[in-house]
Amino acid sequence: MRAAAAILLFMSGITAGAETAERIFINGNIYTVNDKQPFAQAIAVKGDRIIFVGANADAEKFRGDKTRIVDLAGKTVTPGFTDSHCHIFGIGEREVTLNLEGTKTREDFLAKVKERVVQTARNKWITGRGWIETFWKPPQFPTRADLDKIAPDNPVFLTRADGHAAIVNSAALKLANIDNHTPDPFGGQILKTNGEPNGMLLDNAMDSIAKNIPKPTEAETEQALLKGIDREIKLGWCEIQNAGSELLDQEIIRRAYAARKVKLRMINAAYGPGEAANALLKNGATLNAFDHRFTQRTIKVIFDGALGSRGAALLAPYSDKADTSGFLTQKPDELRPMFEEALRRGIQVETHAIGDRANRLILDLYEQAFKAVPLGERKIQEPRWRVEHAQILTEQDLPRFGKLGVIASMQPSHAISDLFFAPSRLGLDRLAGAYAWNSLIKSGAIICGGSDAPVERGEPMIEFYAAVTRCPLPEHGLPVGAPSGVELRSEQNSGQDVRWAHRQDAYVPPQPEGWHPEQAVSREQALRMFTSNAAYAAFEENDKGSIEVGKLADFTVLSADIMKIPAPEILKTRCEMTVIGGEIVYGDR
Repeated sequence: MRAAAAILLFMSGITAGAETAERIFINGNIYTVNDKQPFAQAIAVKGDRIIFVGANADAEKFRGDKTRIVDLAGKTVTPGFTDSHCHIFGIGEREVTLNLEGTKTREDFLAKVKERVVQTARNKWITGRGWIETFWKPPQFPTRADLDKIAPDNPVFLTRADGHAAIVNSAALKLANIDNHTPDPFGGQILKTNGEPNGMLLDNAMDSIAKNIPKPTEAETEQALLKGIDREIKLGWCEIQNAGSELLDQEIIRRAYAARKVKLRMINAAYGPGEAANALLKNGATLNAFDHRFTQRTIKVIFDGALGSRGAALLAPYSDKADTSGFLTQKPDELRPMFEEALRRGIQVETHAIGDRANRLILDLYEQAFKAVPLGERKIQEPRWRVEHAQILTEQDLPRFGKLGVIASMQPSHAISDLFFAPSRLGLDRLAGAYAWNSLIKSGAIICGGSDAPVERGEPMIEFYAAVTRCPLPEHGLPVGAPSGVELRSEQNSGQDVRWAHRQDAYVPPQPEGWHPEQAVSREQALRMFTSNAAYAAFEENDKGSIEVGKLADFTVLSADIMKIPAPEILKTRCEMTVIGGEIVYGDR
């Protein structure tokens, strides 16, 4: 009888002679993401781990003289949100350099650039990021002529929000010796008008300009890192999975952690192929360093461009520009040896693939590597390799994720941003496999959720809203269900988007037939994308992803119940408190 009673007490999270908690959170509306105990009122924490989850009354058994009681006052608590794909230096740099996010018109964009020109000495570089023409009227790429008028004496390099295109002026082109005779590099494109470079550079074509820009100092790079981290914590992210870094970035990150400047947890990837990937393969993984705050076991490959700038590699030409089907940014034959060595060394691989051609080829390469390296030669039996974005899939390739055990790392906000131009780029038929979250889940794939900030805004509530509604943000204006809407069409060979009202030959992003609302996920599925699935994708399911006894005490506290409120109110919900390892790192302490 005593043994049975002890078992019952253990199963309920209470032990005879209970430990004394350092902090107890009470009166919470807690979603645990633990199927055995889905809801709770209270959490008790000792050190950085959870020692109790359950009712307020039962939590009292863990209270001591020095226990701090945190009254959540009915607020909603979830396991700590993880951003499974972001670029932390880019998030910070966007704040340090010229932040062009949110520019609503070309005139607004140029006005911000002109303001920076006035503040900048002659011949000094002007750099920035965040512009996106999709919501301008008309939504056309800017040109070097636009920039030349306001910045004749400063080289200018302004990256599109997606990071796969940039607009530069004539001074920048001259420094890079780019003219009408310059060929496109492998994996990139120099857009031209009447045979002359118009200032738009896609993917690898940006490198010839970027190499001329003075590198930021290590102090400036660290400042960007810390600014980015501060923003993430305030938004309620408890962990980020940083999608790519070079060796110097890694040194700066490690120094910041060693100096205890960083509370946020980070899973860091090394760019490959190249020096960073080679070093990771040689030296091996770093796991749970700095009090379980930093892990590096992943190589990040960029395999194609972006859909908006027509760099995503498609199996058939773009519907709005028949002379291109995008391009690969890596040669498959050069990836095979690295992939096989990664399997042998227990290193995870994640690959950026947006177009259906890129996704098919990377799944082929993964499958070939899995066959080439048998289980007995692998350091880790279950490699959990990932495809980042996985935006456009064919019916043939979609079930391969589940069959191969490949994780789809997807960012829901891309769907609600891209719906304004994806129908034009792809045509209606290919939209059936675009951002196909529900189909992937039903086929047995695991989806981890991210934001791709600074490509998108990087706010967890936007990502959650996008996943469960598949509708655009209110500020973007176009009601998805509107029968007329705004048509999108591209002029032949212009490389630019133009809005045409009520054209029969234009694509409209409508609901329901064009944007596949059936691909939206349930709120429970969305919550798992940013919690338990994200933990699984990082090999952390034993430590994170749910609120359970023994796991790390990471929680996100929200101002409203996102599992029940009307969908539009999700966007009004704010992070009230961020808890990492039991410590309140943001909010009322």
